[in-house]
Amino acid sequence: MPKSCNQKTKLLHLCQMLLHKTDEDHPLTVPQIIEELARQDIKAERKSIYDDLESLRLFGLDVQSRKGKVPGWFVGAREFELPEVKLLMDAVQSSRFITQKKSDALIRKLEGLASVHQAGQLQRQVYVSGRIKVMNESIYYNVDKLHAAIAGRRAITFKYFDYDIARRKVYRQEGKRYMVSPYGLIWNSENYYLVAFDHTHRELRHYRVDKMTEIVVTNLEREGQDQYPGFQLAEYGQKHFGMYSGQETRITLRGRRDKAHLVWDRFGQDVILVPDGEEHFTVTLPVVISPQFFGWLLGLDGSVTLTGPKEAVAAYRRLLAAALEELS
Repeated sequence: MPKSCNQKTKLLHLCQMLLHKTDEDHPLTVPQIIEELARQDIKAERKSIYDDLESLRLFGLDVQSRKGKVPGWFVGAREFELPEVKLLMDAVQSSRFITQKKSDALIRKLEGLASVHQAGQLQRQVYVSGRIKVMNESIYYNVDKLHAAIAGRRAITFKYFDYDIARRKVYRQEGKRYMVSPYGLIWNSENYYLVAFDHTHRELRHYRVDKMTEIVVTNLEREGQDQYPGFQLAEYGQKHFGMYSGQETRITLRGRRDKAHLVWDRFGQDVILVPDGEEHFTVTLPVVISPQFFGWLLGLDGSVTLTGPKEAVAAYRRLLAAALEELS
């Protein structure tokens, strides 16, 4: 049988065909496989197909066959199972920090992890309308640069902006560049934040990644290790409610025992709760006092209360009094 110019890619086309067009519910028979290869100008015989299928199986592809009413060959287990792909797609769709355009592109790539038949099912199950997305398309590439800077322990410079009422960029510091040493990225309240050591103010601060632009990774080594030895990114995120900046304070909470999970959900399972009578517990924690922290407390509807220090309790009372005054 004369060979076509595509004959050398026969095994590759067969592998792609099985991954793209087959699954447990949609097998291909050997005649169908031969027909599909012919469309690629690749000639094949039944015996050679069986040999190729066995080669792919030995290579690690989960090639399976089935007899019965719907016989044929198909790919069984994949690198990502269908429920895993669904989970990833839903995460992409629901993420505010990924723009709609980039979400659509990532979804199309994730569909390639499943068969063409499963991809249609994924589109129906995952789509959620009305999700709020950021407007900064460059965030996807910002994250890549920031990861490179973190891995290389290098300082960066960038410009930081907000949007005005007309959706125009308004640069902070009159457009002057920030210089910081990145320590890590936090996904908090549906936004991506960079935690970094600010070279000007000589302290740790955080910045919304979608509001950063013109990022440059410098050759300067990362700073701040002396001031923040043993820095833990997770602890930083726990202290900053809603990623609001402010002064760190050790506060004491008193709560009902049946609400202990609320504290553990927020601050982690390592937090030690001290029994306070038969019905309550107390816990002392470092937090950054902010309206978001007070909002978290208010949302617990009195099941967990702030008992100290006095300055924090007074600030909470002032905030509540001001809110009541607004409503009167």
